[in-house]
Amino acid sequence: MTEPVKFLLSESDIPAQWLNLLVDLPGDSAPPLNPQTLEPAGPPDLTPIFPMGLIEQEVSAEPEVAVPEAVLDAYRLWRPTPLFRARRLERELDTPARIYYKYEGVSPSGSHKPNTAVAQAYENARAGVKRLTTETGAGQWGSALAFACSLFGLECEVFMVGSSYDQKPYRRSMMQTWGATVHRSPSELTDSGRAQQMHATGSLGIAISEAVEVAASREDTNYALGSVLNHVLLHQTVIGQEAAAQMEMAGDEPDVIIGCVGGGSNFAGLAFPFVRRVLRGEARMRFLAAEPLACPTLTRGAYRYDFGDTAGLTPLMPMFTLGHDFVPPPVHAGGLRYHGDAPMLCGLVKAGLVEARAYRQNETFGAAVRFARSEGIIPAPEPAHAIRAVIEEAEAAREEGSERVILFGLCGHGHFDLSAYDAYLAGELEDPEFSSDEMDDALARLPQAPALA
Repeated sequence: MTEPVKFLLSESDIPAQWLNLLVDLPGDSAPPLNPQTLEPAGPPDLTPIFPMGLIEQEVSAEPEVAVPEAVLDAYRLWRPTPLFRARRLERELDTPARIYYKYEGVSPSGSHKPNTAVAQAYENARAGVKRLTTETGAGQWGSALAFACSLFGLECEVFMVGSSYDQKPYRRSMMQTWGATVHRSPSELTDSGRAQQMHATGSLGIAISEAVEVAASREDTNYALGSVLNHVLLHQTVIGQEAAAQMEMAGDEPDVIIGCVGGGSNFAGLAFPFVRRVLRGEARMRFLAAEPLACPTLTRGAYRYDFGDTAGLTPLMPMFTLGHDFVPPPVHAGGLRYHGDAPMLCGLVKAGLVEARAYRQNETFGAAVRFARSEGIIPAPEPAHAIRAVIEEAEAAREEGSERVILFGLCGHGHFDLSAYDAYLAGELEDPEFSSDEMDDALARLPQAPALA
């Protein structure tokens, strides 16, 4: 009998609730702070750029939050997404490990990002907002928000990190096809952009500053963030809830769950439903976050309060940070070039519940090519970091002669990243060095705020 490769759910199995891990976190979570008063940031600090529906989700104390019917209806365009058993990769690696991956590249924009983009566009449309502005790194988030805005009749303005704007022109075309206006960041359109013209490659922190500045200056405009905040991670938990049901179909339980990390939404979406089970004593498993060595936030950053953007327009967030004005080297995994990470994820790393590892650009592309040549899917550069970690785990299982069940998130395809693959295959891809001196300089300029335990 042929053993199954795909594990598929029906539309009736799309989760009707998002899972809120905030209520399960150990200890008292440090709150975001108003940078002027250093008091906990509340709804008045967020209402200038977010609708109340999202603010309520951001601070919710409920263990689950219902998915609105209009959002569920949009999810049906691509959800549930498939879970694959990577049998060909297992044979290629000659490993006793059983490897599964949850593939989010089947969404209209080709990544996991529409899971929250649709939810955010819906809440803004319900609040009467006419326009959304945002940042995007590699273009997955900008594409997702452009798509979501087209569903709910909203205008969309995107500030795209300069290096990715140049590397990925067809992501720009994708956003424009869905009706979005796209600017190269840093731009001359905002004070934040004009102040950062010396950093021509840009960064997510700079692009966030530009988008927030525009949203704060227009009454008809709100801001949408593709990662980091609690409500974004909340929306992404549809991934892990589906994966749990699919792993049960496969008759397996993960020993280790792996995802790439830039701001944390992809990792959280897959891992948090399983983390809840571990925190409640219902399961035992490890969690591994993979990031670029050129932007090693979780592995090298300081656990401090810092701004979420370069210009200092956001509340202060408790997180691992490389410094809000640190500009990472222009690696092709543009979605991972962020100086900080989601506070909830950082808290789990700090508590030792999540392990972080960092990888060089060439070794991640080597892993991606190996995966593509066995499984057929060309991964985006971001999840290539997760694949590198998967291969490490699978090889360790082979050396130990022990079984190991590995689940990882393949959060998007690499069809718009082929120039990066060209560079790798031609032997021209660089391994940009992380600059400790630049990070130390940036950390020296962190805002004054209470110390974190």
